[in-house]
Amino acid sequence: MKSIPVSALKGVGPARASVLKSEADIETVEDLLYYIPRRYLDRSNTKRIIDVFDGEEVTVFGRVLSVTFVNAKKNFLEVKISDGTDSLSGIFFGGINFFKKIFEEKDLVVFSGKVNINRKKQIVHPEFDFFEQEVKTSELLNTGRIIPLYKSSMNLKKYGLDSRALRRLIHSALQEYSPLIEEPIDTNILQKHNLPDLKTAIRGVHFPESQEQAELCRKRLAFNEIFFMQSFLQINKLLSKLKSHKKTTSPELSLFNEFINKLPYSLTSDQKKAIEDIKNDIFSSAPMNRLLQGDVGCGKTAVALATAMFHIEMNNQVAIMAPTEILARQHFNNAEKFLPDSIRCALLTSSTPSKEKKEILESLNSGEIKLIIGTHALLQSNVVFKNLGYIIIDEQHRFGVEQRAKLRLKGENTDLLIMTATPIPRSLSMTLYGDMDVTIIKEKPGNRQEITTLAFPDSRLPAVYNSLRKYIDQGRQIYYILPLIEESEKIDLKSAIETFYHLSSKVFPDKRVAILHGKMSQKEKDEIMEAFREGFIDLLVSTTVVEVGVDVANANVMVIEHAERFGLAQLHQLRGRVGRGEHKSFCVLIHKENLSEDAAQRIKIMTETSDGFLISEKDLLLRGSGELIGTRQHGFFEFEFTDPSQDINLIIAARDEARLFVQTLDITDEFSLKDFFASNKIIKNLRAKRLFQILA
Repeated sequence: MKSIPVSALKGVGPARASVLKSEADIETVEDLLYYIPRRYLDRSNTKRIIDVFDGEEVTVFGRVLSVTFVNAKKNFLEVKISDGTDSLSGIFFGGINFFKKIFEEKDLVVFSGKVNINRKKQIVHPEFDFFEQEVKTSELLNTGRIIPLYKSSMNLKKYGLDSRALRRLIHSALQEYSPLIEEPIDTNILQKHNLPDLKTAIRGVHFPESQEQAELCRKRLAFNEIFFMQSFLQINKLLSKLKSHKKTTSPELSLFNEFINKLPYSLTSDQKKAIEDIKNDIFSSAPMNRLLQGDVGCGKTAVALATAMFHIEMNNQVAIMAPTEILARQHFNNAEKFLPDSIRCALLTSSTPSKEKKEILESLNSGEIKLIIGTHALLQSNVVFKNLGYIIIDEQHRFGVEQRAKLRLKGENTDLLIMTATPIPRSLSMTLYGDMDVTIIKEKPGNRQEITTLAFPDSRLPAVYNSLRKYIDQGRQIYYILPLIEESEKIDLKSAIETFYHLSSKVFPDKRVAILHGKMSQKEKDEIMEAFREGFIDLLVSTTVVEVGVDVANANVMVIEHAERFGLAQLHQLRGRVGRGEHKSFCVLIHKENLSEDAAQRIKIMTETSDGFLISEKDLLLRGSGELIGTRQHGFFEFEFTDPSQDINLIIAARDEARLFVQTLDITDEFSLKDFFASNKIIKNLRAKRLFQILA
């Protein structure tokens, strides 16, 4: 089925085939069969509107009777539906313009959420789906069939490929091509883990008889995915150990000691342990492959630069790659401040002037530059090293596998250190980085302040403004974060530009207020951040471009408007931009009055803990709860079926089976991963399209 185009199906002409590829990455019949539902609707669990009661969590069907904008004390949109027994209203306080456009009278919809009965029945910000006039309302009230709901973009819908049409296509594909589905996993393994055969799983994930069957079938597909990935990681780890490279057995430490003595603080015990782990790897016979996890502000950069000294002592070159120019420049500034004077360091980004870039490339090639810090610009073919020995990649989840491999090929048997300030839950770490050794830094340097996090509804903004004025008068600086740069058709949020004008002209006309957003040129961004860093800006209105890496010690207050729109991990990353100086720091979360249960939980967690690892576990649980994964990317790998928040036992089982499988293989230094994954009967029948593409 890998080679059968989706256009082989009746009803899929060239136009539909093209939009399926561009919008859903569906090119073949196999791709279509693995396009699993994003969620299911169990009609047996729906209620008639007349039967719902106050405070109950329900799912109801109905046709839209009216869409009304209510201009009261609190503006909102009311979408009234009826199922013939009674009516119920969906109330939307945010995103009014968007919802007003998508709901039309006579639309058949389903609303899910908590019922509030105050003179009339309503659900505030219900989850909803459209049924495209799919069935008669009377049928909805009298059937218990589970309906798969597929992700369908506006472009897919333009070509008639809504959720209903996708169901029909998948049903047709199963009827015609299911005999071609090959079983890659031994029957004994399936029985051992109580998993269905692949043919049953594919059919069951699309057309289950119960929610339990749908979940079991998803787990079977996830097992295949994890088995494939773990096989890749285990083989890769074995191959890495086979590649020996000669290293100095007794390292010189003069540059290392000089660097450490320049630091303005003493290393924490976690930093010392991390340096020791990395040093042992560097002076072992195999290339290092290590992940350095550390919460925001724990001093990972100091560890990376300190360990770079070991390679520079051996006359090797070191490359540090960061995802943004702002972060790369900050790493460069830190390096310039603390590196021994004898080490030449350079910064290479897309905005490096041509003349300067030419000189940098020549000096890299000659070996004169020992440490290069840059962005994706380091991946260009004209960047040639004389002797690259050590690669450090910061915030690796922002780079693809191909980019990591491309940089590593610029040296021979190079050591690799990946750093992330995004704490990774155990289940994800086990899945994504099974071929890497892991070091965790939790302890923060003594000069870092604890951050107090407060949450207020937006009605309290005037009082917040008064407090901000006091902090500015004390000489402190403030980040003021918003999620968007301009009015969005999809989410009706105030833009950063509007907020900037309001704050600069109405609230703080006597203060220095600036704006930073993603549509500015790199030069403009750098100039504004430099002015903020130098203390020439009191309050910086910004979108989330400050999320990664910006370090301004005097900025000790962060306000985040529309905090309910951010995920937990993103809120935590943003919060980490303050608390880097000697003054007590605050993070103020401003939110709407009416919060969804998940949003309220996220904000509560933020006010209760600053432990990034605990937050990452809770974030994974919140995001994974009750939803199917679809395709979710975590930098290294795209999950189609695996839900790390729920599948920890499955991950362990698939990992153990993959280890047993790899033990049966004859792996030597001549072993070709690419050939193996293309020819091995078990592996080639597992579904892991993204990894296949990378290895091709």
